[in-house]
Parts: sequence; C-alpha cells; structure tokens
Amino acid sequence: MSLNELVKMSNRYGSDARFVLAGGGNTSYKDGNVLYIKGSGTALATIQADGFVKMDREKLAALWARKYPEDVAAREKEVLADLTAAKLPGEELKRPSVETLLHDLLDFKLVLHVHPALVNGLTCCKGGKKRAREIFSDCVWIDAEKPGFVLAAVTKTAVDAYQKANRKPPELIFIENHGVFFGADTLAAMDKLVGSVMDALNKRVKREPGFSPVSFDKEQAATAAAALRTLYAKYAGGTASAVFEANAETQKLAASKVAFAAVGKAFTPDHIVYCKAEPLYLEQTEPVYIEERFTAFRAARGYSPKITFVKGLGMFAMGKTRAEAATARDVWLDEIKIGVYAESFGGGQFMTDGDIDFILNWEAESYRQKISIGAGGSKRLEQKIIAVTGAAQGFGRGIAEYMLKEGAYVALADLNYAGAQIAAAEFCQKYGAGRAFAVKVDVSQEADVADMVYSVAINFGGLDALVNNAGVVRAGSLEETDLNTFDFVTRVNYNAYFLCCKYVSRMMKAQYALDKSKYYDIIQINSKSGLQGSNKNFSYAGTKFGGIGLTQSFALELVPYNIKVNAVCPGNFYEGPLWADPDKGLFIQYLKAGKVPGAKSVDDVKKFYEAKAPMNRGCREIDVARAIYYVIEQEYETGQAIPVTGGQVMLN
Repeated sequence: MSLNELVKMSNRYGSDARFVLAGGGNTSYKDGNVLYIKGSGTALATIQADGFVKMDREKLAALWARKYPEDVAAREKEVLADLTAAKLPGEELKRPSVETLLHDLLDFKLVLHVHPALVNGLTCCKGGKKRAREIFSDCVWIDAEKPGFVLAAVTKTAVDAYQKANRKPPELIFIENHGVFFGADTLAAMDKLVGSVMDALNKRVKREPGFSPVSFDKEQAATAAAALRTLYAKYAGGTASAVFEANAETQKLAASKVAFAAVGKAFTPDHIVYCKAEPLYLEQTEPVYIEERFTAFRAARGYSPKITFVKGLGMFAMGKTRAEAATARDVWLDEIKIGVYAESFGGGQFMTDGDIDFILNWEAESYRQKISIGAGGSKRLEQKIIAVTGAAQGFGRGIAEYMLKEGAYVALADLNYAGAQIAAAEFCQKYGAGRAFAVKVDVSQEADVADMVYSVAINFGGLDALVNNAGVVRAGSLEETDLNTFDFVTRVNYNAYFLCCKYVSRMMKAQYALDKSKYYDIIQINSKSGLQGSNKNFSYAGTKFGGIGLTQSFALELVPYNIKVNAVCPGNFYEGPLWADPDKGLFIQYLKAGKVPGAKSVDDVKKFYEAKAPMNRGCREIDVARAIYYVIEQEYETGQAIPVTGGQVMLN
C-alpha cells in the first residue's frame, strides 16, 4: 500500500458523478503515525499526492482529552486551531478537512467519504436508520448531528461501541442527512465494498430520476431568466449568471406548490453550502411579480435564492459567475435525485431547521464554498452577456473572440449554424466551459430574431449588449444591380438592424425596470461606407447610411432606459473573407465591376485600397474590438458613429 493508491482511489471516485458532488467528498490514507487527508479546496477527481495534508495522528488523538467550550463558535475555533497544530512541518499552507477526526477514527488504511445520491436516498429518508439496518446488518448509523467536533465525538462513541462488540472497526458508516464512510485496507477491498453497497441499494430502487428534455415556452423562460439574473446581480455586487434546467423532473416539481414541496428544503449540508437552505417558487413570469417575490424571499431569509422553480417551466440556478450557477444547478439536481431515491425507502426527510441554521453560519462551510466556487475576474467585459450576429466566421468570429478574451459570455448567432457551433466549441475549450454557444438565426426574419433573443436569455440569463455585425455586400453599378439584389442587401443590412434592436431593447427594458443602475449597449458594426458614398456599391452604402440614421434615432428613443446605441464604422478589413474570398470577395467583385481603373488583378485592387488609409493598412479585428470596449465602458455617449478607418475617413 502506498500514497499512490490513495491518489488512484481519489481520482477514480472523484471523477464519477454518482459519488461526488461539486468536487466534494474526502479520502484519507494512514501510514503508521501519519494521516494523509485531502486538503480543503482540492477536488478528488484531480488531486495528486501533494494535495493531501500530512497530519500527526498522536496529536489528533490528543484532541479527545481536551475540554472544549460549550459555545459553538468558540469550540469550533479551538478545534480548528488544534487541527492546524496537528499538521506536520511543511504543511503550513494547507488546510485540513473539517472531517479529519472522522477519518482518523476508522482503523483502516483507506477511508472514502462520499455523498452518492443513491446512498443519500437512504440517509435522507424517513426511518432511514431502521431501513439501513435491514439492508446492511453490519453497519453503523449516526443520527443527524451538527458537523464538526460534535459529529466526530458522536461518531467516536458509536465506533468504539461497535469495535468493542465486534472486535473490528466498522467498514460502513451512514450519517443521517449527510453521506457515507467506507473503510478498507486495500483499494481492491474498497472497490468490492462500495460496489456491494451500491448494488444492494440499486436492487431496492423503484424509480430512477427522469431528466429527459421537455418543451417549454421560450419567451416566458427568457423573461424569467433575465429577471432573476438582474435581481440576483443587484444584491450580489453587480454581476450574476443564470442557468435554466428544463427536464421531466424539474418541470414536474414546478407544476404546483404541493409538488415543489418535495425539494423545498435542503437534504444535506452540501445543498446548503452551494444553494442555501431553500429555493424560491414562482407561479408567474411577469417581472414585477418576480421582483415582489424575490425581495420578499430575501427579507424573510437574509439571502437571495440560488434556486428558483417557475410554474410550467422548470428550474433556474443563480450565481455570481456562470461556474457558480452551474454548480448550484448540479447540486440541486442532486437534491432532486435524492428525493426520487428516497421514495423507495420511505420518502424524503429534510435537515432540521436547527441544523440548517448551523450550516448557514458555520465558518468551515463558508470557507469551503468560497474556495470551491472562487472569485470572478476583473476583465473589461467581465460577466457581460453579449450576442454577436454573423459570428460564425470572419470579422464577426474575431469580434466574438475578443469579447471572450475580456471576460464576456458570448452568443454566436449566425445562419451558418454549423460554423457557429464549431466556433463556440473551440471558444469553450479555449476560454472555459459554457462561455460561448451557437444560435441559428436569419436576421432578416422576425421570428428568428425573437427566438435568438430568447435563446440568449435562457442560456445565459439575459442580455447586456448586442453587436449587430451580420451584413452582406453586393457591389455593382445601377445597370448591373437588379431589384432582388437591392432588396436582399437591404433586408440583411438595414431591416435586420431594426428587428434586432426591437427585440433586444425589449429584453433590456425589462432588465432596466428591475435595476436602474445598469447600462446596456446596442452596437451596429457599420462601415466607412456609412460615412461617405461608395462608387458602384450603392446597395451597401445606402444601408449603412441608413443604419447610422437608425442608430441616432434609436439612441434618442432608448436613452431613458439606459440603453446606449452606437455605430462602429470600420475601414476595409482586407484579411477576412468579405474582401479576400477568391470567388465572392470584394477584391474580385471590384475587379469585375471595374471600380479600380487600370487594375488587372486582385493584387492591384488590394494595393489600391491599402494606399487610401494614412495608416497604410487595412482595419483589423482588434481595432474594432477596442472601439467596442470603449462604447460599452463609457456611460456618456450614445447615437455616435465612431470611425475606425486608419484616417481614411475623418469626421468633420
């Protein structure tokens, strides 16, 4: 047996979602007088040898002779100090698990402490002790107790009694409303023990949780998501994220207050740590109603709801970051699993109000939550939710990536859905899971635009900024351009801008009504052709001139709602497909249209246009991204057309 076995066991069970919740669980290994135990803030799935804290077992044993204060806070503070003092030299920067004493009690080389939903269906059910002893005759059951030293002391008494009666330590300890401890001397024996327990419980399960997808009203879900995120952010320091979960179980629980009561309180300490003690239930999606119920919930409990069930829709999870919201979602899905499994063992039983209050105020669990979730960053667009149209390729893809680099969550909206999916997958791998997602949209179609806005709100919890980038160019003279071509360019470049502003501003207005301190942005990616005419390119230039007119008009209409509307007018982006595509790019179009006198090749056309800018190069993605950063960051500019042309076009 070696420390490598502990690492192997920890990684195996820590990476199995059946056993570990939100990176939790705990493992240990005893080597003579040294206890190796997982340190707080580490994850079993990835922990290596240096992640374990080395503890002096003689010093841990001495804690039982100490007389600790009756006062809870004073007692736990002294216990933590003694645990810290029991660390071996060189371990100063690590914090031992609060469950260290429990691990030291069991006289096995390996100890595994986890919280499988299947097991907790038993530990969190009515009459759990009786049923546990019926199924597992050779187990120890610990009644619900406050964690920390008191739980360790109660467990010691039970373990000592078992050992005296059986002349061996217990291999299996169930802790009511908490989880399970397994003890074994080898990894093979541990696997056999765990497998036998899970098999025995599985044989008695009458129903598995049903998390299959279900349909829902997208507009209502989007409205609820945006309202909940806005309110959560209002009380959480200004940033928040929401994650929506619509499946057969969440929708069934959201059907009525009676159904919701099955998960109306926390089953275990983990559910409190990551989701607080209780979720909120809503019967409507009107923002005014949501605000009323949300603020009443806060007033009664002293915290914002991390989990909200909405009638007819499903479950919303909240957090200051998307990672935090996703963790809350996963933890409350575990709550739902426990409730379903508990049906097979006598029905669910929540933690007592006294134990819930203890966990809510316990420093050790507050510390665990803090280091597990982590703090947000401080990038220029931190936590902003931004939709970028035409983002599957070219300029739009580049803009989307620069938004991600500065901390935003980005929806890549494009008619080229496959391309948007590929880009989103690459961005998530590069910048973090859930940071980007793809939306299929034809921006010239009203229903598509409305659905895009709903999809963004459902996926991220609202919308802070739109970068209206989607556009087309069809160069040609008056004689060459037919009405269908002219109409097509107008629909995509001009009509679509109107449609996007209409539906995006509707969402932003609703958010503003709940928090008037926030600002929102609509940014049209216009063109230098919106600032001056473009020979034999009137279809494009006309829509861009019109776009600036819309920008100024929308700015005046929407400023009462803190919605800023501006246009960014790039110069020629020679490196992207709009210009450089060998078949449809502007270089080849302009060559064929004769826009550059004497030009005999695409290279001649490119050199001609590069020479027009005093900066002697074309516009690049970063140039436009910096203009977007400015537009979003400032709070005193709206209705502007900002040139990014390298000096080619200068405002008068």
